Amino acid sequence: MDPRGRWQQIGWSLPWLLFQFFPVADLVTTDRPLATRVVAGAGLLVFTVVYLDVFRRSFTSCGIQPTLSRLAVVAALGVGLAVWMGPSWAGLMIYVSAASSAALPQRRVWPAVLAAAAVCTAVVAADGMFASLFILPVMCLLTAFAMRGTRHLISVNTELAAAREELARNAVAEERLRFARDLHDLLGHSLSLIALKSELAGRLAEADPARARTEMADVEAAARRALAEVRDAVSGYRQVSCAQALTEARSALSGAGIAVRVPTRVPVLPGPVDAALGWVVREATTNVLRHSGARTVTVSLADDGAEAVLTVTDDGRGPADDSEPGSGLAGLSERVGALGGRLTGGAGHDGGYELRAVLPLVPAAAPDTVPEAVAR
Repeated sequence: MDPRGRWQQIGWSLPWLLFQFFPVADLVTTDRPLATRVVAGAGLLVFTVVYLDVFRRSFTSCGIQPTLSRLAVVAALGVGLAVWMGPSWAGLMIYVSAASSAALPQRRVWPAVLAAAAVCTAVVAADGMFASLFILPVMCLLTAFAMRGTRHLISVNTELAAAREELARNAVAEERLRFARDLHDLLGHSLSLIALKSELAGRLAEADPARARTEMADVEAAARRALAEVRDAVSGYRQVSCAQALTEARSALSGAGIAVRVPTRVPVLPGPVDAALGWVVREATTNVLRHSGARTVTVSLADDGAEAVLTVTDDGRGPADDSEPGSGLAGLSERVGALGGRLTGGAGHDGGYELRAVLPLVPAAAPDTVPEAVAR
């Protein structure tokens, strides 16, 4: 598992550790036998470690039974320490409420939370601290509400991320199927013709060499036509107009629940420039779906008569500090550079990620090869 993900999951539990100030202060300042302090301190340490582990397991696929066993340890230690050590330790019931809200199924959460609040109320009332009755038990309930909302938010975000990845995979699979169908339609007739004429030429090689040579000439011509058709198909497949790419981007991003703003009009651009900008839009769309976690994407296209400037920005997590450009962006840079343009990518002015392509409207040269665009 990614260590960063593990700490993010544990991080949801850390704010509640502020309430340990009271039992720690009581342990240090209250005059008690040394053995009592050592046992209570060890119990508090075990309580905290198991509490954090409950949160880690609650947001992973570690299984409900191991999580429930650890929750039972948290509840037992919390109740035991609160009853034994007094009202300064009653705040441990807040931790029990938070852990119960994170680990238990919906139908069991509130009975457990109400039980923790009742124990907290009893401990505080038994010591005569009636003013605290309006604070600690209420905090048990409020903590439970906060953790249920947090758990729901994490669940929804996880489902959204899975949906985005599925959309990206489906888009790739559908495009591969379309291309496979196109190649089958193009090559089926030509290869069948080549096979038949080659078989005929083989039979005529000795009986009628002149006729065999004619048939082999036809085979050569058919092969050259098939090669030209494949080249045309691949060129058409790999070249995409900017307008077409914007339409595809709007459809893919909107389907993933991402708000999209694109130009209402695409100016008439030279063919190589239009195709290069189309691939920039496709690459940016792929990166947003796979990596960014963005909720809004904005595409702008400006044409001042000398240069075309395409900018794609999102409000996602932005580039990592130590990240290196992937092969997709490297391929785009080669494509744009071959036309005399430049491609830059990095953090946007307001956060997120910005990909910017600037291309002269009179390109330096058209690239002979088209590098594959792979997500960064």
